[in-house]
Amino acid sequence: MHELSIASAILDRVAAEAERHPGAHFTKVGVRIGEISGIDPDALSFGFECLVKDSEFDPLVLEIEFCPRIQRCLACANEFPAPNSMTGCPKCGDAHTTCIAGEELDIAFIEVEEDVEHPEAGGVNR
Repeated sequence: MHELSIASAILDRVAAEAERHPGAHFTKVGVRIGEISGIDPDALSFGFECLVKDSEFDPLVLEIEFCPRIQRCLACANEFPAPNSMTGCPKCGDAHTTCIAGEELDIAFIEVEEDVEHPEAGGVNR
């Protein structure tokens, strides 16, 4: 299950931000996962919850944004969703298209509650 190693890498990124912002309370981390990234969102969520439970980051929440597959036609530049791997252009019928979205695996943001005792710790919203 490679989702557990991905969850661990996400948590490592949060830990790196925690080192840069001592005293900050991290509440949520958001990730974008593409439709054809090969990542099971449910397995990623489960792995993340297991890693966070009873850790210094408990109750950090993982928010997942699903990114559908989008193709661009090389002939007419039409951009269109490509469900079920149907990649031919619906506008001109050309079969030559390229994937422009749907392979993502990105950290979109890390949400922090500002510590009133250490105001310099807040403000990490990436």
